[in-house]
Amino acid sequence: MAQERIHSYTMKVKRLLPLYLFTFLLLTACRQDVMIVPIEKTDTGGKAQKGDIVGMYLLNEGNMGMNKSTLDYLDLSGREPTVSYYRNIYSERNPSSVLSLGDVGNDCKIYGSRLWLVINCSHKVEVARADSAFKIGKVDIPNCRYVTFKDQYAYVSSYVGSVYSGSSSPLGSVYKVDTLTLQKVDSCTVGYQPEEMAIVGNLLYVANSGGYQGMTGQGYESTVSVIDLKTMKETEKIVVAPNLHHLKADKYNQLWVTARGNYMDEESTIWWLVPDSDGRMTVGGHIDQPVSDLCIVGDSLYFYGSQWSEVSMSNTITYGIIGVRKHQIVSTSLSAAPEISKIRMPYGIIVNPIHRDFYLMDAKNYVSSGELLHFLPDGTFDWKVKTGDIPAHAAFVFNSKKVKK
Repeated sequence: MAQERIHSYTMKVKRLLPLYLFTFLLLTACRQDVMIVPIEKTDTGGKAQKGDIVGMYLLNEGNMGMNKSTLDYLDLSGREPTVSYYRNIYSERNPSSVLSLGDVGNDCKIYGSRLWLVINCSHKVEVARADSAFKIGKVDIPNCRYVTFKDQYAYVSSYVGSVYSGSSSPLGSVYKVDTLTLQKVDSCTVGYQPEEMAIVGNLLYVANSGGYQGMTGQGYESTVSVIDLKTMKETEKIVVAPNLHHLKADKYNQLWVTARGNYMDEESTIWWLVPDSDGRMTVGGHIDQPVSDLCIVGDSLYFYGSQWSEVSMSNTITYGIIGVRKHQIVSTSLSAAPEISKIRMPYGIIVNPIHRDFYLMDAKNYVSSGELLHFLPDGTFDWKVKTGDIPAHAAFVFNSKKVKK
């Protein structure tokens, strides 16, 4: 805004110098209110490796009510000898966006040439160019949570109601958005407080949590909603376990769903759903392992678990790998390096689908800068770097020549 106003006065500056100076001071004050924080570059010291993956965006949630969600970028292009990390790129590249990203970043995905950022408490999905993070536009969706894609559409889960609306909270919805026009074209009502989604064939599966219901003593949801994408109608609900959260599909068209339990006498578990002879998903079984976040590459499901107990008022943190084909834990560790035991609060995980090196995000104390830690495929610690507040969601950027437009 300031640059445009100053430019409009450039041709009149000689005869309107007093007015120009006064206007400039006012606009400068306006920009100071927005508080544009410059990009901060850090050399991680890690060895750069040229390949199909050229970068990674990391979305920091920021504290709720603080409008502190930020976007960082890891340069994996190999243009420089070592890997560089850039903090807070969105604010500087989009200075006209008031309050930058907004309040609580909840999901980060790349689809085609566009970057999609779900900003929960700001009730919007920001859409930017994947190669530069320059903003294209936004989609207004109330209390939005996660996004997934098929063909020319994005599907966004939404709590619909206001944040922590208590006993009056409505059923959740999934909104269908045209990825080119960024217009909402349809929606479907699902269970209470829907979370992550996955698509298998022409069916969309939605993990319903009932988080607000559980906190107000009404009981958590235990179902996965099934939506026919051709009609955008819910066809059934599959009963799984209380307080569902993450939901991802593997290469065998199985669904893996995490259940957070009730934080007291029902612990967190992970479940798998398998298609029957007719293609209908049924519950296959579960593993008594807390899984707070996961990333599936090939036959391996990488996870960390942070089991909170309202009884002991403490977290129990675990790491490991589950073999998705045999539905078994194949490792109870991701690394023997001492750095992993120093992670205070694991809050995100992503695995390189080509080389299988992996990244863990540490939210620390939730109110100050977190850390991103990089490990080699064998678990050897490589480097760590300071991030924004509460690093949680990441997406790899592939070479544009490999991306279908």
